[in-house]
Amino acid sequence: MTEISMTVNGKSVSGTVDGNTLLSAFLREDLRLTGTHIGCDTSQCGACVVHVNGEAVKSCTMFAAEAHGAEVGTIEGQALSDGSLNVIQQAFQDHHGLQCGFCTPGMVMSAAALLKDNPKPTETEVREYLEGNICRCTGYHNIVKAIMAASGQDVSAIAAE
Repeated sequence: MTEISMTVNGKSVSGTVDGNTLLSAFLREDLRLTGTHIGCDTSQCGACVVHVNGEAVKSCTMFAAEAHGAEVGTIEGQALSDGSLNVIQQAFQDHHGLQCGFCTPGMVMSAAALLKDNPKPTETEVREYLEGNICRCTGYHNIVKAIMAASGQDVSAIAAE
């Protein structure tokens, strides 16, 4: 067993984990932050994306002990301080960028990382960035539109598919 501590969504947390405990399991099971979804456990789907020290990471590919001392951000930390949706979350709602919602936390976390690094991505850049995130419901069109809208770009000319 290993003692770990980290900052998650601005709060200091600690726990004791087995050496093979994944970050996704620690977040969900120990911290009860169940917005980080487990879809495949093979790093294929992107439902478990979180931010570790400001970088998007598939939390099913990282041991919890590797995040010792890190700053971790989850979907639960994305809302504004008053509890309202942030610009990305609001854009997903406004542009119907979700259906069943299972992939949504990972998509929002990936979108936040993309927009941090590329504030005005093209449609092609958004689609390329999301290649590691699987959505079975939407066909990605409205997700792409939502991300572009969140970047402040005019998406009125993008036709619905």
